[in-house]
Amino acid sequence: MFTRIVECNVKPGKSEEFTRKIDQEIIPILKDQQGFVDESILVSTTDKEQIFSISTWNSREDAERYHREHYPRIVGRVESLLISPPKVQTFEVRSSVTHKIAAGKAA
Repeated sequence: MFTRIVECNVKPGKSEEFTRKIDQEIIPILKDQQGFVDESILVSTTDKEQIFSISTWNSREDAERYHREHYPRIVGRVESLLISPPKVQTFEVRSSVTHKIAAGKAA
């Protein structure tokens, strides 16, 4: 499995609007993507304008396809709410209780 972590810094007072847009507009697009497994949105408890989006994919290839074909359009839907461009980091999942993956056994 493969994970993308996208760090977003939203404009002051726009956290609720941002997360609502993710829930209503972005997650439905993600659900239609080949290899998409899960999405989590984390809002900092100390800085409401710092938000992380964590998406899980069956493979690196699935995540990269999404990034090439859909990510620019996704960012376009939320960029007016952001202070700066999102920062994307990618990770290979080595272990997950939720997805029943043991270290070294990821697809």
